[in-house]
Amino acid sequence: MTAAHLLCALAAALFPACSGTAVARESVTVTGEATAIVVQRLSFIKTQDLDFGQFAATNRAGTVTIAPNGTRTATGGVVLAGRSGQPASFSGYGFPNQTVRISVSSATGTVTRQGGTQTMRFDTFIVGSTPQAQITTQPLAFRIASSNGMFAFPLGATLRVNANQVPGVYVGTFNVVLDYQ
Repeated sequence: MTAAHLLCALAAALFPACSGTAVARESVTVTGEATAIVVQRLSFIKTQDLDFGQFAATNRAGTVTIAPNGTRTATGGVVLAGRSGQPASFSGYGFPNQTVRISVSSATGTVTRQGGTQTMRFDTFIVGSTPQAQITTQPLAFRIASSNGMFAFPLGATLRVNANQVPGVYVGTFNVVLDYQ
């Protein structure tokens, strides 16, 4: 065996893919999701959920506030951490210059720990209008400024965190009421 044959045999042993043998290939398919919402006039939809993000509770009560612009702040014994959260967002479709009245069905909401009974209350709903305004059970009137009647607004709120709040995922709901005038 010549030196060249020995070198080729050694290369084939060390690098089998180079020796002409087939390498297994694999094809993987992943399914994605696509959605669309077609709205009609005088409709109103949620486009994003209210999310207070991740935080730690200490032995002192405190709050987590999500502003309509997405800024998150904490008070008291709450330590912000991880994912920063987001305000809720809503969109509607009325007529240009039409008045809409926005309110919440309850001034407070409650989130409950999944797999448990622990709760936290949230309140002080702030709509991202100019100027910003607090939304309560008493409707506030706004005028649709767009020339096509489409409008959108973010809604922030404040979460009341108890001292030594039990860790976990907390979930709840709240209702925003919109009346076209």
